Amino acid sequence: MLEGQTTADEAPLIVVKPSHGWVSLKLDELWSYRELLYFLIWRNIKVRYKQTVIGAAWAIIQPFMTMVIFSLFFGNLAKIPSDGIPYPIWSYAALVPWTFFASGLSNSADSLVGSANLIRKIYFPRLAIPISAVLSCVVDFGLAFLVLIVMMLVYGIIPTINILWLPFFLLLALVTSLGVGLWLSAMNVQFRDIKYVVPFIAQFWMFATPIAYPSSLIKNELLRALYSLNPMVGVVEGFRWALLGVDTAPGAVIIVSSLTALGLLISGAYYFRRMEKSFADVV
Repeated sequence: MLEGQTTADEAPLIVVKPSHGWVSLKLDELWSYRELLYFLIWRNIKVRYKQTVIGAAWAIIQPFMTMVIFSLFFGNLAKIPSDGIPYPIWSYAALVPWTFFASGLSNSADSLVGSANLIRKIYFPRLAIPISAVLSCVVDFGLAFLVLIVMMLVYGIIPTINILWLPFFLLLALVTSLGVGLWLSAMNVQFRDIKYVVPFIAQFWMFATPIAYPSSLIKNELLRALYSLNPMVGVVEGFRWALLGVDTAPGAVIIVSSLTALGLLISGAYYFRRMEKSFADVV
């Protein structure tokens, strides 16, 4: 036997046992698998645009065409107010973070079922799968955001110092998408019809967010308080405030939205870890 070589008896033995009850998140274990997380993100990006005609341009076309439809029906026909900003860029500034959120939600909800072969074969922190599904959408966000910058230049809108808050609002959208995605991805393993419910959730959530209309239309204080429980309200209002300089500063809405998003993330992570023991058997 060569020097330094180990026998089978001397090799380290790792035993993976199913967890019981509520368990820790083991974030340190997730960090040790960070290279795998990177490759999962890169895999998701390549698979998404594999064999597509126009590739990553879909990340721009989707929010842009939605903006055109909203401008036609809500801006021109319904005459929805837009805080003194031209309706096309006012709505597009909301659609950019919304599309990022909705894409992350949809991708993460079906991520475990889509990675069934990987889950059955090897052990790794399963949290890496929905996390990579959401983080891979950052590339799409970047492309759509570049179009937003061009539109701002065309309309002669110069961002103020408030733009420094933009990374926080993006983080809030990411946390919200991941929090809900963790719940739905774990539930989708047990109940496969969850993937059919996700489009309805996204559609309802979209109209419960001030994308096509301003939140100032809601006058009742109780309704406004309940409305701010939607974390995407804070994200959309924050993006418009940071980029377009509208007077509707998020204020207390951001605090409520942030607490709600954090609650979704923590509860979703613990629920995910609780159900993780059954993924390999059921998926």
